[in-house]
Amino acid sequence: MSAPLVILPDPPAPPAPLGLIAAGGRLPILVAQGMRAAGHTVHCIGLAGQYEDELPGLCDDFTETGALKLGSWGRALRRFGVGHAVMVGRVDKAKLMHDWSTLVRNTPDLRSGMMWFRLRKDRRSGQILAAIADELAKDGVLLIDSTSHIQEHLSEAGVMTRRQPSAGQRADIDFAWPLLQELLRLDIGQAISVRERDTIAVEAVEGTDRMIQRTGELCSASGWTLLKGARSGHDRRSDVPTVGPDTIRNLHQAGGRCLALAAGDVIIIDKPDTLALADKLDIAVVGMPSA
Repeated sequence: MSAPLVILPDPPAPPAPLGLIAAGGRLPILVAQGMRAAGHTVHCIGLAGQYEDELPGLCDDFTETGALKLGSWGRALRRFGVGHAVMVGRVDKAKLMHDWSTLVRNTPDLRSGMMWFRLRKDRRSGQILAAIADELAKDGVLLIDSTSHIQEHLSEAGVMTRRQPSAGQRADIDFAWPLLQELLRLDIGQAISVRERDTIAVEAVEGTDRMIQRTGELCSASGWTLLKGARSGHDRRSDVPTVGPDTIRNLHQAGGRCLALAAGDVIIIDKPDTLALADKLDIAVVGMPSA
């Protein structure tokens, strides 16, 4: 069954204030910079223990709260006078779901606990995101497309590096692209690795970086290809597929030599630097037309 189409609200015109719910990594920094460049004031909620040290200095207002405290999120955004917000950043889903020490440090508030109970039959990323959006909407805050202010960092159709994919890598992409689309349709993961028309690994809850490491352990020969994308109708309010310099370094270390991305559906963190690094490490980066 295909995912229901989610109609997202348009971002407000500047100088309207925008909220930013920030987890880890560079992405919240790029979004904050994009919001400011567009003329918005940025009012940020940093999830405790996850956001980068640089982030508070890019925001007009900043408050820290737990990752599992939805009530605090809503109260802070109301206090900032925010009606629209973006939620971005990297959260270790496997640790959040299975590491009790992490749960203790981020004790859920009542709203989060009730939401988690309602989701007891289906806790896939899409269902969690929709539930969070519904909770924030009760506080008058609408989540918008998380790529709205970082369009220049999205993948493009065609070869994005000087390094061109080999004939064998192109054949692997042609072989594996339909498999990736089925993987995405089933909401299992966002990536698959192949070599010589043979599937090596598929991504699940561990995330792309750990899946790359696993592929390197399973495939002793270098030259394999990683494909990554988003399913049709993917909810772009959060969890948009993302790659960056660490992805390229991990690929190189594990023996990967080609990266195929769904055009327009994958964020490339610090895109110019990431593509330059791929060329330096002899990795081709290709954008495939989205389904």
